[in-house]
Amino acid sequence: MEELLFLAHRIPYPPNKGDKIRSYHILKHLARSYRVHLGAFVDDPDDWKYRDKLEEICASTCLLPLHPLKARARSLTGLLSNSAMSVSFFRDHNMQQWVNARLEQDSLQRIFVFSSPVAQYVMNSQASSCRRVVDFVDVDSDKWKQYAQHKRWPASWLYRREAERLLAFEKNVATLFDASIFVSSAEAALFRRLVPEVSARTGFLDNGVDRDYFSPERNYDNPCDEQAKIIVFTGAMDYWANVHAVQWFALHVLPRVREAVPAAKFVIVGARPASEVQRLASVPGVEVTGAVPDVRPYLAHAYVAVAPLRIARGVQNKVLEAMAMAKAVVASPAAVEGIEFNNPAELRVADSEQQFAEQVIQFLCDDKPAVARDSRQWISDRYDWNNNLSRVGGLLECPSPSGYLHGIAGRQAANTEEKSA
Repeated sequence: MEELLFLAHRIPYPPNKGDKIRSYHILKHLARSYRVHLGAFVDDPDDWKYRDKLEEICASTCLLPLHPLKARARSLTGLLSNSAMSVSFFRDHNMQQWVNARLEQDSLQRIFVFSSPVAQYVMNSQASSCRRVVDFVDVDSDKWKQYAQHKRWPASWLYRREAERLLAFEKNVATLFDASIFVSSAEAALFRRLVPEVSARTGFLDNGVDRDYFSPERNYDNPCDEQAKIIVFTGAMDYWANVHAVQWFALHVLPRVREAVPAAKFVIVGARPASEVQRLASVPGVEVTGAVPDVRPYLAHAYVAVAPLRIARGVQNKVLEAMAMAKAVVASPAAVEGIEFNNPAELRVADSEQQFAEQVIQFLCDDKPAVARDSRQWISDRYDWNNNLSRVGGLLECPSPSGYLHGIAGRQAANTEEKSA
């Protein structure tokens, strides 16, 4: 088997949040065809216990601790050097030394980078002879631009600056690398508009859902109040976009819902809830669980799942997973922007407080939770990991990646991308 270097900004295990779900499935897929050398950072001390799992998959690993406070301090050096703070955040001398050693000692010809900030380790001449593919996942620079629009000065200035510097870095990466992929056709289309000179080498690779794991056919013990009509939100609760979303829903939408359905209860399921989220537990009808071993029981016993994100990039796995569990979903336009779906009756898109409340109330007023069988079948057909990942090998092997970037995604995905352009 040939050698491959896989770099990720965060340890790709366990697959319990959006980016780690994607990076793990790509890593596992590539390990079937290559001897993978994995370099990644560990930002959650609890994740060190999964080192052995990754060593079973990879030929070698370099897992380095990422201390949040030190990394934030390091990111400020970007202000002095006129570079993106996101890149400085992940700058590490030990990782660079390990990468250089792999390039010198191993017969590496292929490099896969997951998330643009860690591309900095393979942008030198030493790596230029390798075939390099980067998975940007989302257009992160545009995410910072969105953040700036929701923040006051000086944070708004800082975020606008980061958006500009990070876009310049993303452009540099895409120019040097052989192929760039994103999580959806919409993200790829946005990047092509921002960096048109790399359009021919820019495409997308859809996420997937483990259909067998997220199955509504199993019996799940009810972790919730059996007398309540549960509205569920799942996600990492230290992520600002998620924090902002549940605050908006709990404070502005839920009171309207509970006026019509007093038994309604909003359950926020996710690890590391920020202090703003923890305070929501004092709001009538809100429960904050913190980390749970399994989100499926909460989805299974909910009347409806909500994704009220006001800021979002890429594809929201929380929506895909709820639909795979045959669960009714009410989502904001931002939360479904990157998802291609066939307009199932159980997926409602709402924007304003009133619209969101009305759609949620409709589902809660049913005698029993809606069963979204069509949604589950659509997710199974469109977002299957095995089908979607089959394109990765072509990107790493084919001298002309255009067929793997554009031609195999399917007629419907191409049509969606044209409409979003």
